[in-house]
Amino acid sequence: MEDYTAELAAWFRSHAAPEKAAPMAAYMRDKFPFLGIKSPERKQLTKEFWANHGIPTGDELLEVVRRLWELPEREFQNVAMSFLDKHGKRAKVEDIDTFEHLIVTKSWWDTVDYLAAHSMGDHLTKYPELIPDYADRWIVSDDYWLRRTAILYQLRYKGRTDVDRMFAYIERCKDESEFFIRKAIGWALREYSKTDEDAVRRFVERTPLSPLSVKEALKHVST
Repeated sequence: MEDYTAELAAWFRSHAAPEKAAPMAAYMRDKFPFLGIKSPERKQLTKEFWANHGIPTGDELLEVVRRLWELPEREFQNVAMSFLDKHGKRAKVEDIDTFEHLIVTKSWWDTVDYLAAHSMGDHLTKYPELIPDYADRWIVSDDYWLRRTAILYQLRYKGRTDVDRMFAYIERCKDESEFFIRKAIGWALREYSKTDEDAVRRFVERTPLSPLSVKEALKHVST
């Protein structure tokens, strides 16, 4: 997979647009360098590469993902997530360790939120026995991206949401000043309000949350 990843990297670098790279990096607070390839073009280039080179599966796909994650330009982490989309239902129970590694490496909202709600969310649906060992550990982690993941992994669960666990995780983090935790709390509650508006309203009424969390949580709740 080294040659495959090298060809993919060369393909993207041949389409770099330096004049766009600086504004893209600035939008991400200059945390990562960019090639200057915006999302629509990145997706098209990925499809073209797949059409010409195929898509690996299983452990080979995850190897490509890890290699892409090591590259400096942010587009490669976004391309890696497109590969993870293809991994989906083929994921094995132990793949959670790779997903966790990605969350805590080159962490920012654009990767963590996808990994939390999609990769982890789908994986913990398939292997719910992992939740006590992983999600319960994340919520007490010193890494706030793991705490955010614990709050958000049920984001797309709707009626399948373990409401008691979600509320307990939020209770544990409700006094934090970290923006990304406060935002995650509001986001998780807002999404669940589309399933059970009354439960969210009651929780917000009895729980002292930050103004940001409350605003986000009640965005779709009738008053």
